[in-house]
Amino acid sequence: MTSADDTKFDPKKAGALRGRVGEYLEGQNDGRGLRVAIACARFNGAITTRLLEGALDALSEAGVDRSDISVGWVPGAFEIPLLALAYADGDRPYDAVIALGAVIRGDTGHYEFVAGECARGLQDVQLSTRVPVSFGVLTTNTVAQALERSAPGEANKGRECALTALEMVSLLRQGSLESHA
Repeated sequence: MTSADDTKFDPKKAGALRGRVGEYLEGQNDGRGLRVAIACARFNGAITTRLLEGALDALSEAGVDRSDISVGWVPGAFEIPLLALAYADGDRPYDAVIALGAVIRGDTGHYEFVAGECARGLQDVQLSTRVPVSFGVLTTNTVAQALERSAPGEANKGRECALTALEMVSLLRQGSLESHA
C-alpha cells in the first residue's frame, strides 16, 4: 500500500521535464469570461448541496461571473449525463460542465448500475462534444464518507471538480490543442 505522499504530483519534477519536450501544456484555474454549467442531483441532496456550495465558492474565487453560471437540478445521478449533454451541445454551449451527485452503496446492485452508467455517460458527453465535463459524483460506501468528501473547505470534492473543469478549459485552449477546442 502506498501513501498519498508516495503518489502525489510534484510540480517541480514535472517542470524540470519541460526542456525535454517541444510543447509543454498546463491548465490554469482562471474562470474569467467562462460560462460554466452545473448538473446537480437532488437525490442525497444534503450531500449534493454541500458539493454545489464548494463548486460555487471555487468558481467565484476563480473569477467566474455569477451570471455565467447555470445550475440545473436532476432527480438523481443517472440523469446527470443527459443534462450535461444539453449544456455542452446546446445552441450556445457552455465552456465546461460540472457534474455533482452522490451514489452511496446499499444492499442492492443499484450502486454499480447508477455510478457506472453516470460515469460512462459523462465521459461520452465530453468525448463527443469536446466540452470538459468534470466528474464530481461521489461514489462512496457510507454516508459518513460522502459527508467527509462534501465538507466545507479545500478538500470539498465539488470545489475540486470546479477547479478541474476550469483547468481543462484552459488546457484545451493552449498550443497545438487550441484549434481543436
